[in-house]
Amino acid sequence: MTDQQLLEMAKGAMQFAYAPYSGFLVGAALLCDDGMVYCGCNIENASFGVTNCAERTALFKALSEGKRHFQAIAVIGGQNGVCSDFTTPCGMCRQALSEFCKADFRIVLGDDSGSIKTMTLGNLLPGAFQL
Repeated sequence: MTDQQLLEMAKGAMQFAYAPYSGFLVGAALLCDDGMVYCGCNIENASFGVTNCAERTALFKALSEGKRHFQAIAVIGGQNGVCSDFTTPCGMCRQALSEFCKADFRIVLGDDSGSIKTMTLGNLLPGAFQL
């Protein structure tokens, strides 16, 4: 699967985001080692601590179906669904991913212009907490 295809899946997932408080819609597509892709969107809640990000939604969906090995995640998002810049995973998502992904895990970011930026989890979360 190409990075562009993964980003298109993330953008499709963004359509299902529930973000009535921030208006910031995010979609994610997580590529497993076996080629399966799990998508997720952000889901806000009036009690903000209950809110779940797109990246963790995709990760938890995959984990709940027994997946444990991952290649990459694509993330796209923006205010009212307008993706004018790259959206990186938040700190909580970075830490959640680090539980199951190595430092060289690829994070693919996109925007509405078709630009793609690829980073690694190690770049985004140096010195991740590990037991």
